[in-house]
Amino acid sequence: MLVTFAAEFGADPAAAGWVATLSFGGFLAGTLFLVPLGDRFDKRRLILIELAALIVALLAMAAAPSLPALAAAAFAVGVSACYPQVMVPLVAELAPPESRGRALGTILASIFLGILFARLAGGFAASYIGWRWIYVIAAAMLLAHAPLLVARLPSTKARTALAYPSLIASLAKLLRGNATLRRASTIQFLLGISYGGFWGTAAPMLSLLHGFGPAQTGLMAIPGATGLLLARTAGRWTDRRGAFPVVTTGVGLVLAAYLVFGFAAASIAAVIGGAMLLDCGLRTALVANQTLITSVAPDARSRFNTVFVAHIWGGNATGAFLASTAFASSGWIAVCAIAVSASCLALAVQWRSRLAPSV
Repeated sequence: MLVTFAAEFGADPAAAGWVATLSFGGFLAGTLFLVPLGDRFDKRRLILIELAALIVALLAMAAAPSLPALAAAAFAVGVSACYPQVMVPLVAELAPPESRGRALGTILASIFLGILFARLAGGFAASYIGWRWIYVIAAAMLLAHAPLLVARLPSTKARTALAYPSLIASLAKLLRGNATLRRASTIQFLLGISYGGFWGTAAPMLSLLHGFGPAQTGLMAIPGATGLLLARTAGRWTDRRGAFPVVTTGVGLVLAAYLVFGFAAASIAAVIGGAMLLDCGLRTALVANQTLITSVAPDARSRFNTVFVAHIWGGNATGAFLASTAFASSGWIAVCAIAVSASCLALAVQWRSRLAPSV
């Protein structure tokens, strides 16, 4: 919907891109400062509080009178939308070790499915019912399923008694002290640059190269969500074979995606094929790495997940910013060059660890 935002508020595409960038940035902030509380308090209560805040933030986006107000509300949505990342360690806590990968693959596939429908609905709303309505609909959907969460979410016990400042400070200590967490987080940050770079520039790129409008761009969510079909499979592979071969495959697919994207100006088929490869690669690596890091420290799962997810969305925000800037100044090939470089670095980090016992 970025093109529609720019048109309604009389802004250029780079300015409208701040809505996406601040969404990612807000999610990063919420992940860093709220998700660790899952180790300190009942995860059920934390999820319900964040859900209520998200509903309010979505309604603020729907009523935004200006682009700065819309971007500020998008940041608030990002902050409060981090509650699924409290659910991930909850699932890891409840699942048996031998099937943890499949369990996490299931919940991550559900998150990916939501992303798919959000993109489709966003393009449809921007073209036919007005972009504001998508936020009203999203708030209504969350409100409708809130009673189910109240009734079915299990309560959990605190895993630490650390005060909040010490809890947040422990994130850096955990990152410094665990090589597995550092490696997985670095890889997902680099892949996030590639992922955020594509979706942060997809709308203006498709408009410039192929004359696509919001509805047509929204349809890119279908090939761009192919990875949800592999999420549970990636979890099963991780349960059976370990994380290393699954993550390596995922990184290779992301790199291949941008080699295909290099031909985007010549054919829309290159954009579709690249989007499929990109999503498959990112989701495959993510499921394997997230299964790995949530198995390392049972008493710090929320904080391990915080560090990991912060790197993912930090990469997304960085990628959206770098790609938007590069696209505006140098075109689509510059976006591809940035992503290829990031993917090659991710592959180097992964192969450097090939003899690590934890993999």
